[in-house]
Amino acid sequence: MRCLRSSRLQSQMRHPGRFVVGHPFNPVYLLPLVEVCGGERTAEATCEAAASFYASLGMHPLRVRKEIDGFIADRLLEALWREALWLVNDGVATTAEIDDAVRYGAGLRWSFMGTFLVYRIAGGEAGMRHFLAQFGPALKLPWTKLVAPELTDALTDLVAAQSDEQAQLQADGRSIRELERLRDDCLVSVLQGLARQDFAAGRTVRAAADRLAATRPAPPPVDESRPLEIYSTAVRPDWIDYNGHMTESRYLQAFGEATDALLAHVGAGPAYVAQGRSWFTVETHIRHLDEAHEGERLRVATQVLRADEKRLHLFHVLRREGSEEAIATGEHMLVHVDIRERRAAPAAGPMLDAARRIAALHAALPRPEGAGRSVGQSRS
Repeated sequence: MRCLRSSRLQSQMRHPGRFVVGHPFNPVYLLPLVEVCGGERTAEATCEAAASFYASLGMHPLRVRKEIDGFIADRLLEALWREALWLVNDGVATTAEIDDAVRYGAGLRWSFMGTFLVYRIAGGEAGMRHFLAQFGPALKLPWTKLVAPELTDALTDLVAAQSDEQAQLQADGRSIRELERLRDDCLVSVLQGLARQDFAAGRTVRAAADRLAATRPAPPPVDESRPLEIYSTAVRPDWIDYNGHMTESRYLQAFGEATDALLAHVGAGPAYVAQGRSWFTVETHIRHLDEAHEGERLRVATQVLRADEKRLHLFHVLRREGSEEAIATGEHMLVHVDIRERRAAPAAGPMLDAARRIAALHAALPRPEGAGRSVGQSRS
């Protein structure tokens, strides 16, 4: 498809105005880019509808302004590929060394900034004009080979042999399927990191997640007479440590997010914080009772042990979905704070009333096992 232009494909169609090409990238279920290209007879409304559809799926549609063989991204990739083949052909570098040059260098930058913005930054305050004035003349030097080397049997054998050796050394015995899984896990980690920065592809991922959250049906009413189960999560690949189970920092993350869910439930969410008030955690005690593994769904039940104008005392129990066995418990003491003054201040209003209401209901419940324990205290 990348060498068959849209105009050629639509030339014999009865309704050419409805034809448009969407060119995604592998793995399509993770990489958000999709190039949208119409032909000479494609209606503008068709391109707009296609771009809107792809965006609704959480992808990043890139409109190709002018038909060109290979679209945009593949032209860039193939330029790098041609240069890489020359470096191998001329004995300058091996396939592994070339890949290292990409993955330890420019490839890291390319995950969040393209070539032009990277060079714009390199130009300093004077910008791209200064960069081009300083480094532009180097473009005239014969560094590159603008055509691919002839793929002779000798070059094919050389590239294949080096690639096989590279895979054997770097793959650590992984099969192709296992390498695909590693690739996907690494991509997910990069996308999650970019989503936390709300930048580049991470912004697309974050916006898609927000849209999905907005379309979810409203949760059923919470039974406040029982420990509140208003937070759940899944053990992601980057939550696993060298022992093969969820690392200890993620238990704290799960309990922290469960605390945030409780605060949002009583009216102390982002809007409350924007008013200059919040609850700060001042003490935490976590017990690790069992292992959690990649892919497992987890839920947290939260019991409010105390709520007054100064303190909020919470006890969380982390369980697997469908099980009543505790994986961990987290006990937290929070203090109400005036953010502007950065010091404790009394809470008041509907938020405090809601917290006190739940605390009063939970006072009728048995005190959770492990509440009030100190580090190293015997369970008996």
